[in-house]
Amino acid sequence: MAAYESLFDAVGLRPWCDADKQDAPMSMAQLLERAGGGDADGGGFPFPSLDNLHESCARIPQTRDLTEGIETGFLDIRDQAKWILDPATQPLSWLLEAALGGFEAAPWWLLIPLLVIVSWLVSRSVGVTAFVAGVLLFFGAIDHYDVAMQTLAIIFVCTGLSVLFGVPIGILMSKSDTAQRLIVPILDLLQTLPTFVYLIPLIFLFSVTEPKLYGIAIILYAIVPVIRLTDLGVRLVDGDVIEAADAFGMSAWQKLARVELPLALPNIMAGVNQTIMMSLAMVVIASLVSAPGLGVLVLRGIRNLELGVGIVAGLGIVLLAVILDRVSKAALSRVDKHRGAR
Repeated sequence: MAAYESLFDAVGLRPWCDADKQDAPMSMAQLLERAGGGDADGGGFPFPSLDNLHESCARIPQTRDLTEGIETGFLDIRDQAKWILDPATQPLSWLLEAALGGFEAAPWWLLIPLLVIVSWLVSRSVGVTAFVAGVLLFFGAIDHYDVAMQTLAIIFVCTGLSVLFGVPIGILMSKSDTAQRLIVPILDLLQTLPTFVYLIPLIFLFSVTEPKLYGIAIILYAIVPVIRLTDLGVRLVDGDVIEAADAFGMSAWQKLARVELPLALPNIMAGVNQTIMMSLAMVVIASLVSAPGLGVLVLRGIRNLELGVGIVAGLGIVLLAVILDRVSKAALSRVDKHRGAR
C-alpha cells in the first residue's frame, strides 16, 4: 500500500485522485523497489516527492511529467522563437565568420606585429608587449598559431559585444533601482547556471554549424561582470561631484559622459578584464558545439585520451589568458595613473 493513501483519504481527495486513473509508467523509485524486492529507501515514511505522491494519487504528476512538460513547452514555442531570433542573431554569425576569416587569411608576418603594436598602444609597457610577442612566436613554433588565432578572434568579437551591450545595461541599472531589481536576478541566474546548461536550449534553437550558437553562449556567460561592475562604478561616484556638476548646469547626458563614466572607468575596465577571462573559459566549453580554436584540441585530448595534445592545448589557453589579462590590467593601471595625475 502506498504511504500517502490514508492522507488523501482523510482529506477527502480520493475521488479526485482516482478520477481518470491510468496506469502510468513506473518511476525510478518503483523500478528500484521491484529490483530490490522491497522499499527502495529501506522502508519507513518516504519523502513526499512527486513520484511517491503519485503512487497514492494518480492525478499528481510524476517527475518525468515535469521534465517532459518543460521539453514539450520549449519545442512548442521553438518555431516562433526561431522566427524572431534567427534574423536578430544572424549578424553575430557574420561577425564571427568575418573575424575568423580575417585572422586566418592574414599572414603571420603581418598579424603578429599588428597584435604586438596594439598591445603596446593599450598597455604602454615594454615587459607586457615583449611577453605578448614571445607567446605569439611560441604558438608559431609549436604549430598552434592558427588555432590560437581562431580562439583570439572569437574572444575579440564576443568580448567586444559583451562590452557594447553590457555597459549600457550597467548604466541603466545604476540610474534605476527598479531596473536593478529586475536585472540582478537574471544576472544571478546567468552567473550560477552551469556552463554546459547554456548550450542545451541553444542546440534546439540553432544549428550546430552556425557560429552564433557558440557566440550567444559565450556572450551570455561573459557579459555579467561588465554589467555588475559598470553599475557599481557609476553608483560609487562621489555625490559631492554630482552636486558640483549640477551646480554647473550640466544635463544628465553631460554628467554621464563627462563626470560619471570617467570616474567609473577603473571599475568598468575591471569588468572588461573579467569578461575577457570568462569568454576564454567558455570558448573551451563551446568547442562541444563546433567552436574552433584551442578548445577543439582540448576536447580531442579528452575524447581520444591523447595526453600530450590536451596538455599543450591547455597550456596554450593559459598563455592566451595570461597575455589578455596582463594587457587589460596594464590598460587599467594607465587609467588609474591618468586619474591620479589629474
